[in-house]
Amino acid sequence: MSDYPSSWYAATAAQLDRQPRLEGTATADVVVVGGGFTGLSAALSAAEAGYSVILLEAHRIGWGASGRNGGQMIPGMRWSAPELVERFGPDEGKRLVEIGMAANTSVRRRIAKHAIDCELRDGHFHAAWKAAHLDEMRDELELLQRLIGYEGARVVDKAELPSIVASDAYAGGMYDANGGHLHALNYALGLARAALAAGVAIHEDTAALDVDHGSPVIVTTPHGRVEAKHGILACDSDIGSIEPRLGRMMMPVVNYNVVTRPLTPSEAEALIPSNASIAESRFVLNYYRRTPDNRLMFGGGEKYTPKPPRDVRAFVRPHLEGVFPQLRGVEIDHAWGGTIGVTMNRLPHFGRIGNSFFAHGYSGHGVLLTTLAGELVVEAMRGTAEHFDLMASLPTHPFPGGPLLRHPLHVAGMLYYALRDRL
Repeated sequence: MSDYPSSWYAATAAQLDRQPRLEGTATADVVVVGGGFTGLSAALSAAEAGYSVILLEAHRIGWGASGRNGGQMIPGMRWSAPELVERFGPDEGKRLVEIGMAANTSVRRRIAKHAIDCELRDGHFHAAWKAAHLDEMRDELELLQRLIGYEGARVVDKAELPSIVASDAYAGGMYDANGGHLHALNYALGLARAALAAGVAIHEDTAALDVDHGSPVIVTTPHGRVEAKHGILACDSDIGSIEPRLGRMMMPVVNYNVVTRPLTPSEAEALIPSNASIAESRFVLNYYRRTPDNRLMFGGGEKYTPKPPRDVRAFVRPHLEGVFPQLRGVEIDHAWGGTIGVTMNRLPHFGRIGNSFFAHGYSGHGVLLTTLAGELVVEAMRGTAEHFDLMASLPTHPFPGGPLLRHPLHVAGMLYYALRDRL
């Protein structure tokens, strides 16, 4: 697929006609900045509610993290249910757990409603890196069942592990049938097609250079401007380029993925008999899944500087082979990287500036939460802000140190957690 970073997603995506860049001045009820999951969901929801909508994307639809991630549908938020309840109390904690679980429903509803062909598969496995993590998973599942009557998840012990994944690296884990995986770029493109059909004007190759959050909201681009009653900023790790106040709240972190050569169907099934998406319980984790064309997609490795490795394949390979030594020397056909926005506390950051709304900082849990975020923004814009305001009330702090020290301090923190994983 032309003009996208080289990846398995780009090589297998369903083509979307290029949308024209913005020329001159345009007006609308809503202007959305960012053509990833959050922006597309918000634009589509706003159009369905009767608003006129213009969406601006600096590159192509799904060009950023939405079209490069591991495609893992992980129910909930980065914090576990016990952590949310302990920090925010039983009532607010329960509401946050319910919002996190509702994100899964939002994605599946969109896929079904718009007949999006994104290779949806059911099942996610949270692999316990050590026995203590398995105990924590038992506690979490017990709380989920008691708190919201959660069904479809179960704890898997070491003896049952081979039915899930052919690796000796784990003490067990939690299998959740409500999770799953999908073709991330095709999901984004499917949302874009639905938005176009609903009347959204999409402009690709149209970077937002400046945003005035007044009345009207004014977004300036290289060749024009948009004036709107409401603005929605959905830029995630790139938000700092147009709104430095929000950029201080996130650290861009680059993840790297590889996809192997096609395996035989029996080889692929033997690696992950459950066909679940799999993510590890440690802080600096590996995550992986089977693709429908019988390849292994694998994300892993620790990279603490913005400069990419000289050879992404060589960088990720030791981590892949550490989990699956039976794949030692396997050919790797695709390799790429993508940047995600990580907040200090790993919880998403929602809020308002003037007449603009924003949602970002999903910290690695964005495949599901982003679609719901777009819907909650539009709910708030229409005057029903209960769920949006709850998310906006989550404590968010800027990374310390200012522009010069922010990244070195983040690197130091990541090294600490990586060392803790190893110990």
